[in-house]
Amino acid sequence: MQAVVFDEFRGPIRVDEVAEPECAPDGAVIEVHATGLCRSDWHGWQGHDADIRVLPHVPGHELAGIVAEVGRDVTCWKPGDRVTMPFVAGCGTCPECTTGNAQVCDQQFQPGFTGWGSYAERVAIRYADFNLVRLPESLDFATAASLGCRMATAYRAVAAQGQLRPGDWVAVHGCGGVGLAAVAIAAALGARPIAIDIRQQPLELAQQLGAAEVLDASHIDDIPAAVRQLTGRGADLSLDALGSRTTATNSILSLRKRGRHVQVGLLAGDQSNPPLPMGPVIAHELEIVGSHGLAARDYPRLLDLVVRGRLEAAKLVTRSILLSEAPAALAAMDHFDEVGVAVIEPKR
Repeated sequence: MQAVVFDEFRGPIRVDEVAEPECAPDGAVIEVHATGLCRSDWHGWQGHDADIRVLPHVPGHELAGIVAEVGRDVTCWKPGDRVTMPFVAGCGTCPECTTGNAQVCDQQFQPGFTGWGSYAERVAIRYADFNLVRLPESLDFATAASLGCRMATAYRAVAAQGQLRPGDWVAVHGCGGVGLAAVAIAAALGARPIAIDIRQQPLELAQQLGAAEVLDASHIDDIPAAVRQLTGRGADLSLDALGSRTTATNSILSLRKRGRHVQVGLLAGDQSNPPLPMGPVIAHELEIVGSHGLAARDYPRLLDLVVRGRLEAAKLVTRSILLSEAPAALAAMDHFDEVGVAVIEPKR
């Protein structure tokens, strides 16, 4: 089959013929109809993810498609089923999984990280019964793929970890895919999102997705002060959706007293372990939490928002590309030029 492959970190990326994936007894092989081009895959190619231990490697973790084959132990799925899945597939039996927190499973399978991923015509996945999610017939594959990492991650960050309440002011620092998804979800749940970025195009898209206010950080010296001016006290909830020292610090300093900061963006490479303003965290009793994916069992609430039209997820998908175009598109992600979500469609 055809797949996107790299043989060394930060090395050339190519489309090549590779062996067909083998189906594990508890797994499935998915014929990929759409897969998201995500900055997490760029981090993997850069060597920032310790889960990628064997090269050559096929990236890709946001996927939607049709079940092509199931393992002998799989009872809930059959060939022909339309499915998606979370990018973190929990084992289903550990303490985290049995308490509903499969997104932090110690034995998790991650396509594109712990195994070969979905920048391919087909992908093999583990733990199929516990992790595959049935797609409504009304939901197209490209939109479904956009849910797999960025939309799902944003949903958990805003609704669960961020404990959003209707009417909350929500500052979203960084309007890449996950940031724009957070804006859209916050608006769908009745909050007042403030979209913050240094680029005009993402801010314009954020307004279409429901942002109550936008701040162009390229023209504002003090983002936390600007957020306080808009909100009166500061944001109730603030998210670093980019992953940098600047955005993490600004997010914390944007909060009202007893506000909540959620770290969503990956702090990788030279941005790892940033110094943070812990003085205000203590003095103002701020909460700081992380957010990592969304368990399959929580997908129905997200899908319900999409199917009922409260969350216009399709607006987040701004372009579709061929598998042959994916290597160049992945390599270019260090420039932050992408607006919204690009989706690779191998079957097009």
